[in-house]
Amino acid sequence: MVGDDLVAGVGDPRALGWVGRVAARTRTEDGAPAASVLPIGVPAETTTALRERWEGEVSRRLSGEDDRLVVGLGSADALAGSSLARSRLNLADILDAASTQQMSSFVVGPPPPLDPALHRPVEDLSGGWADVASRRGIPYVDCFTPLVSHEQWHADLAAGDGVHPGQVGYGLIAWLVLHGGWHAWLGLPATL
Repeated sequence: MVGDDLVAGVGDPRALGWVGRVAARTRTEDGAPAASVLPIGVPAETTTALRERWEGEVSRRLSGEDDRLVVGLGSADALAGSSLARSRLNLADILDAASTQQMSSFVVGPPPPLDPALHRPVEDLSGGWADVASRRGIPYVDCFTPLVSHEQWHADLAAGDGVHPGQVGYGLIAWLVLHGGWHAWLGLPATL
């Protein structure tokens, strides 16, 4: 699982982030953990930087048995002023390279930032990335649309550093992932 500081769970007092919460709810029918989840998050990473590092990072962690790639995207491209075309191309390059390596991919889009001035650029990124994933038949979880007007999401961001959610926010992202095709992508029954 690659991405930015949200993949790493920065700001979560329980140190789980959304990744840990999703992993804890990903079980086989007999209740055993269904997947080994290895989060590789870098704070404030743009898709340009992610495109440059992901293969080297992931290749060291591959088991050779049903390896999969989860890409967690944040708002760094919007903050850095990256063009939508460049951001789309970066994700396309990552997903195409994973496909070439026979890795199934899953993409988790950016949640809305607290700063309303960034809502439009992040919404545009989310829509662009959703299109890139859709064109490749890859599941995409839209975290922006359901959270942009969600009072608890904004309250959780405001209670912290204004950038990273706390327990509530990470729980909301985890819920979206778990209900966004996660179990089907893994070939597991959706037992929540």
